[in-house]
Amino acid sequence: MTADILSSPPATARSGRALILEIRDLHVDYGYGADPVHALRGISLTLREGEVLGIAGESGCGKSTLVYAATRLLPPPGLITGGEVRYHPPGDADPVDILRLPEAELRASRWQDTAIVFQGAMNSLNPVYRVGRQLTDAIAAHRPRSTRAEREARARELLTMVGIAPDRIRAFPHQLSGGMRQRVMIAMALALEPRVLILDEPTTALDVVMQRQILEQIMDLRDRLGFAVVFITHDVSLLIEVADHIAIMYAGEIVEEAGADDIYRRPRHPYSAGLLQSFPPLHGPRRPLAGIPGSPPDLQALPSGCPFRTRCPHTMPECAQVHPRLAPPGAERGRRVACLLHDGSHEVPGALGA
Repeated sequence: MTADILSSPPATARSGRALILEIRDLHVDYGYGADPVHALRGISLTLREGEVLGIAGESGCGKSTLVYAATRLLPPPGLITGGEVRYHPPGDADPVDILRLPEAELRASRWQDTAIVFQGAMNSLNPVYRVGRQLTDAIAAHRPRSTRAEREARARELLTMVGIAPDRIRAFPHQLSGGMRQRVMIAMALALEPRVLILDEPTTALDVVMQRQILEQIMDLRDRLGFAVVFITHDVSLLIEVADHIAIMYAGEIVEEAGADDIYRRPRHPYSAGLLQSFPPLHGPRRPLAGIPGSPPDLQALPSGCPFRTRCPHTMPECAQVHPRLAPPGAERGRRVACLLHDGSHEVPGALGA
Protein backbone atom coordinates (compact mmCIF):
# COMPACT_ATOMS: atom_id res chain seq x y z
CA MET A 1 0.00 0.00 0.00
CA THR A 2 1.08 3.53 -0.61
CA ALA A 3 0.31 6.67 1.28
CA ASP A 4 -0.31 8.83 -1.78
CA ILE A 5 -4.04 9.26 -1.05
CA LEU A 6 -4.54 11.23 2.13
CA SER A 7 -8.13 12.22 2.74
CA SER A 8 -7.75 12.91 6.46
CA PRO A 9 -9.47 16.03 7.78
CA PRO A 10 -7.50 18.37 10.03
CA ALA A 11 -7.33 17.24 13.63
CA THR A 12 -9.52 20.14 14.70
CA ALA A 13 -12.29 18.89 12.38
CA ARG A 14 -12.94 15.99 14.77
CA SER A 15 -14.72 18.36 17.14
CA GLY A 16 -17.42 18.99 14.53
CA ARG A 17 -18.54 15.36 14.53
CA ALA A 18 -20.79 13.84 17.17
CA LEU A 19 -19.25 11.38 19.59
CA ILE A 20 -20.34 7.80 19.11
CA LEU A 21 -17.92 5.76 21.26
CA GLU A 22 -15.64 6.66 24.17
CA ILE A 23 -13.10 4.34 25.77
CA ARG A 24 -12.00 5.73 29.13
CA ASP A 25 -9.01 4.46 31.11
CA LEU A 26 -9.51 0.81 30.11
CA HIS A 27 -7.43 -1.80 31.95
CA VAL A 28 -7.30 -5.52 31.06
CA ASP A 29 -5.40 -8.35 32.78
CA TYR A 30 -4.76 -11.92 31.69
CA GLY A 31 -4.68 -14.45 34.48
CA TYR A 32 -5.88 -14.46 38.06
CA GLY A 33 -4.17 -14.35 41.40
CA ALA A 34 -1.28 -12.23 42.58
CA ASP A 35 0.70 -12.01 39.33
CA PRO A 36 -1.57 -11.31 36.32
CA VAL A 37 -0.31 -9.97 32.99
CA HIS A 38 -1.37 -6.35 32.53
CA ALA A 39 -2.30 -6.49 28.84
CA LEU A 40 -3.91 -3.03 28.64
CA ARG A 41 -3.01 -0.14 30.90
CA GLY A 42 -5.12 2.99 30.84
CA ILE A 43 -6.34 3.09 27.22
CA SER A 44 -8.50 6.12 26.33
CA LEU A 45 -9.85 6.76 22.82
CA THR A 46 -12.78 8.43 21.12
CA LEU A 47 -14.62 7.61 17.91
CA ARG A 48 -16.86 10.10 16.11
CA GLU A 49 -19.62 9.59 13.56
CA GLY A 50 -18.40 8.70 10.08
CA GLU A 51 -14.77 8.57 11.22
CA VAL A 52 -12.17 5.87 10.50
CA LEU A 53 -10.05 5.35 13.61
CA GLY A 54 -6.97 3.26 12.94
CA ILE A 55 -5.17 1.27 15.65
CA ALA A 56 -1.70 0.04 14.71
CA GLY A 57 1.21 -1.73 16.35
CA GLU A 58 3.25 -4.91 16.35
CA SER A 59 1.73 -8.29 17.16
CA GLY A 60 1.09 -8.61 20.88
CA CYS A 61 0.73 -4.90 21.58
CA GLY A 62 -2.92 -5.29 22.66
CA LYS A 63 -4.90 -4.20 19.59
CA SER A 64 -7.30 -7.15 19.48
CA THR A 65 -7.52 -7.29 23.27
CA LEU A 66 -8.68 -3.67 23.19
CA VAL A 67 -11.64 -4.24 20.86
CA TYR A 68 -12.66 -7.56 22.40
CA ALA A 69 -12.65 -5.95 25.84
CA ALA A 70 -14.54 -2.89 24.60
CA THR A 71 -17.27 -5.12 23.13
CA ARG A 72 -17.29 -7.61 26.04
CA LEU A 73 -16.14 -10.45 23.84
CA LEU A 74 -12.89 -11.01 25.73
CA PRO A 75 -12.48 -14.75 26.44
CA PRO A 76 -11.09 -16.10 29.74
CA PRO A 77 -8.61 -15.70 31.31
CA GLY A 78 -8.96 -12.08 30.12
CA LEU A 79 -10.42 -9.81 32.79
CA ILE A 80 -11.46 -6.15 32.53
CA THR A 81 -10.16 -4.56 35.73
CA GLY A 82 -11.13 -0.93 35.17
CA GLY A 83 -12.46 1.70 32.84
CA GLU A 84 -15.57 2.58 30.86
CA VAL A 85 -16.75 2.09 27.27
CA ARG A 86 -19.48 4.66 26.66
CA TYR A 87 -21.73 4.28 23.62
CA HIS A 88 -23.64 7.39 22.56
CA PRO A 89 -27.03 6.52 21.00
CA PRO A 90 -28.38 8.75 18.23
CA GLY A 91 -30.35 11.80 19.27
CA ASP A 92 -30.36 13.17 22.79
CA ALA A 93 -30.34 9.85 24.65
CA ASP A 94 -27.83 9.49 27.48
CA PRO A 95 -24.69 7.44 26.79
CA VAL A 96 -24.53 3.90 28.15
CA ASP A 97 -21.53 2.02 29.52
CA ILE A 98 -21.21 -1.18 27.48
CA LEU A 99 -19.17 -2.82 30.24
CA ARG A 100 -22.12 -2.53 32.63
CA LEU A 101 -25.04 -3.34 30.35
CA PRO A 102 -27.29 -6.23 31.42
CA GLU A 103 -26.89 -9.29 29.21
CA ALA A 104 -30.23 -8.83 27.44
CA GLU A 105 -29.44 -5.22 26.50
CA LEU A 106 -25.91 -6.17 25.45
CA ARG A 107 -27.24 -8.90 23.18
CA ALA A 108 -29.71 -6.45 21.61
CA SER A 109 -26.93 -3.93 21.03
CA ARG A 110 -24.53 -6.31 19.29
CA TRP A 111 -24.62 -6.26 15.49
CA GLN A 112 -27.19 -3.46 15.65
CA ASP A 113 -25.11 -0.71 17.29
CA THR A 114 -21.65 -2.24 16.97
CA ALA A 115 -20.53 -5.08 14.68
CA ILE A 116 -17.17 -6.82 14.23
CA VAL A 117 -15.40 -8.32 11.22
CA PHE A 118 -13.12 -10.90 12.80
CA GLN A 119 -9.71 -11.79 11.42
CA GLY A 120 -9.50 -15.14 9.65
CA ALA A 121 -12.77 -15.42 7.72
CA MET A 122 -12.42 -19.16 7.15
CA ASN A 123 -12.26 -19.75 10.90
CA SER A 124 -15.05 -17.26 11.66
CA LEU A 125 -17.59 -18.74 9.24
CA ASN A 126 -19.28 -22.01 10.19
CA PRO A 127 -18.08 -24.58 7.61
CA VAL A 128 -21.25 -26.73 7.78
CA TYR A 129 -23.79 -23.96 7.10
CA ARG A 130 -24.44 -22.23 3.81
CA VAL A 131 -23.59 -18.57 3.47
CA GLY A 132 -27.25 -17.57 3.31
CA ARG A 133 -28.10 -19.11 6.67
CA GLN A 134 -25.18 -17.40 8.35
CA LEU A 135 -26.25 -14.05 6.91
CA THR A 136 -29.86 -14.42 8.04
CA ASP A 137 -29.21 -15.71 11.59
CA ALA A 138 -28.52 -12.27 13.05
CA ILE A 139 -31.47 -10.75 11.18
CA ALA A 140 -33.80 -13.42 12.57
CA ALA A 141 -32.49 -12.91 16.12
CA HIS A 142 -32.89 -9.12 16.09
CA ARG A 143 -35.98 -8.87 13.87
CA PRO A 144 -38.09 -11.89 14.80
CA ARG A 145 -41.15 -10.53 12.99
CA SER A 146 -39.38 -10.59 9.63
CA THR A 147 -40.39 -13.36 7.24
CA ARG A 148 -38.04 -15.92 5.76
CA ALA A 149 -38.46 -14.35 2.33
CA GLU A 150 -37.58 -10.90 3.70
CA ARG A 151 -34.46 -12.24 5.39
CA GLU A 152 -33.32 -14.02 2.24
CA ALA A 153 -33.92 -10.91 0.17
CA ARG A 154 -31.81 -8.93 2.62
CA ALA A 155 -29.05 -11.55 2.43
CA ARG A 156 -28.99 -11.31 -1.37
CA GLU A 157 -28.91 -7.52 -1.12
CA LEU A 158 -25.94 -7.72 1.26
CA LEU A 159 -24.00 -10.04 -1.03
CA THR A 160 -24.61 -7.69 -3.95
CA MET A 161 -23.50 -4.77 -1.78
CA VAL A 162 -20.07 -6.35 -1.19
CA GLY A 163 -19.58 -7.44 -4.80
CA ILE A 164 -20.66 -11.09 -4.67
CA ALA A 165 -23.27 -12.56 -7.02
CA PRO A 166 -26.49 -13.14 -5.03
CA ASP A 167 -26.77 -16.71 -6.30
CA ARG A 168 -23.77 -17.60 -4.10
CA ILE A 169 -26.17 -17.47 -1.18
CA ARG A 170 -26.36 -21.29 -1.43
CA ALA A 171 -22.59 -21.76 -1.31
CA PHE A 172 -20.66 -23.20 1.62
CA PRO A 173 -17.62 -21.24 2.89
CA HIS A 174 -15.12 -23.70 1.39
CA GLN A 175 -16.61 -23.01 -2.05
CA LEU A 176 -15.58 -19.35 -1.87
CA SER A 177 -12.16 -17.77 -2.28
CA GLY A 178 -10.42 -16.08 0.65
CA GLY A 179 -11.40 -12.64 -0.58
CA MET A 180 -15.04 -13.67 -1.05
CA ARG A 181 -15.19 -15.15 2.46
CA GLN A 182 -13.88 -11.87 3.85
CA ARG A 183 -16.57 -10.00 1.90
CA VAL A 184 -19.20 -12.32 3.37
CA MET A 185 -17.94 -11.41 6.85
CA ILE A 186 -18.29 -7.72 5.99
CA ALA A 187 -21.80 -8.32 4.65
CA MET A 188 -22.73 -10.19 7.82
CA ALA A 189 -21.48 -7.33 9.98
CA LEU A 190 -23.54 -4.80 7.99
CA ALA A 191 -26.75 -6.84 8.03
CA LEU A 192 -28.41 -4.69 10.72
CA GLU A 193 -26.88 -1.37 9.60
CA PRO A 194 -24.68 -0.78 12.68
CA ARG A 195 -23.33 2.65 13.55
CA VAL A 196 -19.86 1.28 14.40
CA LEU A 197 -17.97 -1.34 12.37
CA ILE A 198 -14.87 -2.87 13.96
CA LEU A 199 -12.37 -4.46 11.57
CA ASP A 200 -9.87 -6.77 13.26
CA GLU A 201 -7.10 -7.11 10.66
CA PRO A 202 -9.60 -7.82 7.86
CA THR A 203 -6.93 -8.21 5.14
CA THR A 204 -4.67 -10.67 6.96
CA ALA A 205 -3.49 -13.53 4.69
CA LEU A 206 -4.89 -11.87 1.55
CA ASP A 207 -2.68 -10.91 -1.37
CA VAL A 208 -2.01 -7.22 -2.00
CA VAL A 209 -4.47 -7.00 -4.91
CA MET A 210 -7.28 -8.46 -2.81
CA GLN A 211 -6.29 -6.24 0.12
CA ARG A 212 -6.77 -3.23 -2.10
CA GLN A 213 -10.18 -4.42 -3.30
CA ILE A 214 -11.40 -5.15 0.24
CA LEU A 215 -10.25 -1.76 1.53
CA GLU A 216 -11.86 0.10 -1.37
CA GLN A 217 -15.07 -1.85 -0.76
CA ILE A 218 -15.11 -0.95 2.94
CA MET A 219 -14.43 2.74 2.30
CA ASP A 220 -17.10 2.87 -0.40
CA LEU A 221 -19.65 1.31 1.96
CA ARG A 222 -18.62 3.73 4.71
CA ASP A 223 -19.26 6.67 2.38
CA ARG A 224 -22.64 5.29 1.31
CA LEU A 225 -23.95 4.09 4.67
CA GLY A 226 -22.28 6.53 7.05
CA PHE A 227 -21.04 4.14 9.75
CA ALA A 228 -17.88 4.79 11.77
CA VAL A 229 -14.95 2.37 11.56
CA VAL A 230 -12.35 1.09 14.01
CA PHE A 231 -9.61 -0.44 11.82
CA ILE A 232 -7.04 -2.65 13.56
CA THR A 233 -3.86 -3.70 11.77
CA HIS A 234 -0.13 -4.22 12.28
CA ASP A 235 0.50 -2.49 8.94
CA VAL A 236 0.51 1.27 9.54
CA SER A 237 0.92 1.89 5.79
CA LEU A 238 -2.66 0.67 5.27
CA LEU A 239 -3.99 3.14 7.81
CA ILE A 240 -2.15 6.10 6.33
CA GLU A 241 -4.34 5.81 3.26
CA VAL A 242 -7.76 5.09 4.76
CA ALA A 243 -7.86 6.39 8.35
CA ASP A 244 -8.85 9.83 9.59
CA HIS A 245 -7.16 9.37 12.96
CA ILE A 246 -4.52 6.85 14.10
CA ALA A 247 -3.55 5.51 17.52
CA ILE A 248 -0.18 3.74 17.78
CA MET A 249 -0.02 1.04 20.47
CA TYR A 250 3.01 -0.47 22.15
CA ALA A 251 3.13 -2.93 25.06
CA GLY A 252 -0.49 -2.40 26.05
CA GLU A 253 -0.46 1.40 25.88
CA ILE A 254 -1.09 4.14 23.35
CA VAL A 255 2.21 5.91 22.65
CA GLU A 256 0.96 8.32 19.97
CA GLU A 257 -2.40 9.49 18.64
CA ALA A 258 -2.88 11.99 15.82
CA GLY A 259 -4.43 12.58 12.42
CA ALA A 260 -3.25 10.21 9.70
CA ASP A 261 -1.46 12.95 7.78
CA ASP A 262 0.36 14.09 10.93
CA ILE A 263 1.46 10.54 11.75
CA TYR A 264 2.74 10.05 8.21
CA ARG A 265 4.54 13.36 7.74
CA ARG A 266 5.46 14.30 11.32
CA PRO A 267 5.69 11.28 13.64
CA ARG A 268 6.54 12.37 17.18
CA HIS A 269 7.21 9.07 18.93
CA PRO A 270 10.34 7.07 17.95
CA TYR A 271 8.20 3.93 17.71
CA SER A 272 5.83 5.60 15.22
CA ALA A 273 8.83 6.74 13.17
CA GLY A 274 10.24 3.21 13.24
CA LEU A 275 6.98 1.70 12.00
CA LEU A 276 6.86 4.18 9.12
CA GLN A 277 10.46 3.43 8.16
CA SER A 278 9.67 -0.29 8.01
CA PHE A 279 7.78 -0.15 4.70
CA PRO A 280 9.13 1.09 1.34
CA PRO A 281 7.74 4.19 -0.38
CA LEU A 282 6.17 3.45 -3.76
CA HIS A 283 6.65 7.04 -4.94
CA GLY A 284 9.46 9.56 -4.63
CA PRO A 285 13.13 8.92 -3.91
CA ARG A 286 14.38 5.62 -2.59
CA ARG A 287 15.29 5.37 1.05
CA PRO A 288 16.75 2.55 3.14
CA LEU A 289 14.42 0.45 5.26
CA ALA A 290 15.46 0.91 8.87
CA GLY A 291 13.00 -1.19 10.83
CA ILE A 292 13.00 -1.45 14.62
CA PRO A 293 15.72 -3.47 16.36
CA GLY A 294 14.86 -5.98 19.05
CA SER A 295 11.48 -7.39 20.04
CA PRO A 296 8.48 -6.13 22.00
CA PRO A 297 8.96 -6.52 25.77
CA ASP A 298 7.58 -9.32 27.90
CA LEU A 299 4.47 -7.87 29.54
CA GLN A 300 5.32 -9.78 32.72
CA ALA A 301 8.72 -8.12 32.91
CA LEU A 302 8.40 -4.63 31.47
CA PRO A 303 11.51 -2.43 31.68
CA SER A 304 11.43 0.42 34.14
CA GLY A 305 10.46 3.84 32.87
CA CYS A 306 9.52 3.98 29.19
CA PRO A 307 8.56 0.53 27.81
CA PHE A 308 10.18 1.38 24.45
CA ARG A 309 13.53 2.57 25.81
CA THR A 310 15.40 -0.72 25.19
CA ARG A 311 14.71 -0.39 21.44
CA CYS A 312 14.73 3.39 21.09
CA PRO A 313 17.55 5.11 19.14
CA HIS A 314 17.01 8.32 21.16
CA THR A 315 16.98 6.91 24.69
CA MET A 316 18.17 9.17 27.51
CA PRO A 317 19.10 8.44 31.16
CA GLU A 318 15.71 9.78 32.31
CA CYS A 319 13.92 7.17 30.15
CA ALA A 320 14.90 4.45 32.63
CA GLN A 321 13.31 6.35 35.51
CA VAL A 322 10.23 8.14 34.17
CA HIS A 323 7.22 6.51 32.56
CA PRO A 324 6.08 9.15 30.02
CA ARG A 325 2.43 10.12 30.10
CA LEU A 326 0.30 10.56 26.99
CA ALA A 327 -0.03 14.30 26.50
CA PRO A 328 -0.10 16.96 23.76
CA PRO A 329 3.44 17.80 22.57
CA GLY A 330 3.92 21.52 23.11
CA ALA A 331 1.22 23.65 21.52
CA GLU A 332 0.08 21.01 19.00
CA ARG A 333 -3.65 20.37 19.01
CA GLY A 334 -5.33 17.11 18.07
CA ARG A 335 -2.45 14.81 18.93
CA ARG A 336 -0.99 13.10 21.99
CA VAL A 337 2.39 11.47 22.46
CA ALA A 338 4.03 9.58 25.33
CA CYS A 339 7.71 10.47 25.01
CA LEU A 340 10.13 12.54 27.11
CA LEU A 341 11.54 14.07 23.91
CA HIS A 342 8.41 16.20 23.80
CA ASP A 343 8.19 17.36 27.40
CA GLY A 344 9.71 20.72 26.46
CA SER A 345 13.06 20.18 28.17
CA HIS A 346 14.92 18.10 25.57
CA GLU A 347 16.14 18.69 22.04
CA VAL A 348 13.97 16.83 19.54
CA PRO A 349 15.85 14.95 16.76
CA GLY A 350 15.11 16.28 13.27
CA ALA A 351 13.33 13.12 12.08
CA LEU A 352 10.82 13.45 14.92
CA GLY A 353 10.31 17.17 14.88
CA ALA A 354 9.94 17.89 11.18
